[in-house]
Amino acid sequence: MEDSKTKYLILVGDGMADEPLEELGGKTPLEAAHTPHMDQLAAKGLLGLTETIGSHQDPGSDVANMAILGYDPDRFHSGRAPLEAASMGVKLSPGEVAFRCNLVSVETGADGELVLTDYSAGHISSEHGRVLITALQESLGNESFHFYPGVSYRHLLVWRGGRSDLSITPPHDVTGQPVAEYWQVYDEVSELKSLMEGARRVLSEHELNRQLAAEGKRTGNAIWLWGQGVAPIMPSLNDQFDIHGVVISAVDLLKGLGICAGLEAVDVPGATGYLDTNYDGKVSAALESLQNKDFVYLHVEAPDEASHEGNLELKIEAIEAFDSRVVGPIVDRCSDMRGVRVMIITDHLTPIRTRTHARGFVPFAVCDLPASASEVQRGFSERSAAKTGVVVRPGHKLMEKFVKGRLAE
Repeated sequence: MEDSKTKYLILVGDGMADEPLEELGGKTPLEAAHTPHMDQLAAKGLLGLTETIGSHQDPGSDVANMAILGYDPDRFHSGRAPLEAASMGVKLSPGEVAFRCNLVSVETGADGELVLTDYSAGHISSEHGRVLITALQESLGNESFHFYPGVSYRHLLVWRGGRSDLSITPPHDVTGQPVAEYWQVYDEVSELKSLMEGARRVLSEHELNRQLAAEGKRTGNAIWLWGQGVAPIMPSLNDQFDIHGVVISAVDLLKGLGICAGLEAVDVPGATGYLDTNYDGKVSAALESLQNKDFVYLHVEAPDEASHEGNLELKIEAIEAFDSRVVGPIVDRCSDMRGVRVMIITDHLTPIRTRTHARGFVPFAVCDLPASASEVQRGFSERSAAKTGVVVRPGHKLMEKFVKGRLAE
């Protein structure tokens, strides 16, 4: 197959990789899940492992997906929030620092300590999230601070003249723990201390939160600022590989990363970043994009969210939905086309045991469609990939090998 005629698809199931679990008889969620379509690609194509996050890098989706797209995070990563800013159309000027701004739920524990009970404010709706962030902007926004509403609990704060050198733990790593230790970093910066206290006051008094509490729902009664950085400078994928394409995701981080890489971000109505996302809409957008583009990066967040919740049953359900509602329909349709190369990959481990991202090798499978028959019997999983002996390290080398068809080298 000539590279110039090839169309490329990368399908990412966020956080699918995990550890063997006793409650699954020593299997991982990927091994326990029913995934006939991913298993078929693993059997008919090339299966292997890659290291998307180096031993010295923070284990975040920003680092991992940047590597999958072919960018060395050591050279190009400047923070998570600047990528989300790009997705939201927020142009960062010199001296401006972007922060991810989570709406979170906190409660006072029996010992009087403030505890983080939910990093997502109960997966608050985008409509409700916008109301609360707008209230913060109206009350606390000024020449230094500007709040921008995003999707669900994921929002943005831009601090003009701010600091990007702070070490802040992501909220999804802290669920169920007292916040005092983790908020000390804010207390040590007077501007942030004042902002955090003001946000608590505005949100705790907001009528929407009172309504949600009365309905027995989680409230967005605090914010958590993290993932800060300045605007990145990245060469486009077109400059590197002569490909034009799109990114399809509910998550601003992934959209922004794609935009910074020169991709078009496709908005899919009903894409939520959770199990209730619009799978059919994402598939349709991918197939439509392939008619006039030669690259699609499709990302599904749901398995990662289930992992952060520590919900094993939900994680397996999310993996199976990714297989049956994304991989299956796309592979079936693309098998009627000529010259399509597809990669299935998970960006990083998110173990149910720890509920947070982890470093480690993750499986990938690459197959040219339509796939040839194969007598190989193997599934798409961490263990099966390890048995092949195929390893791509560092992870940012995978993209070049994928595009140029050199994975067997």
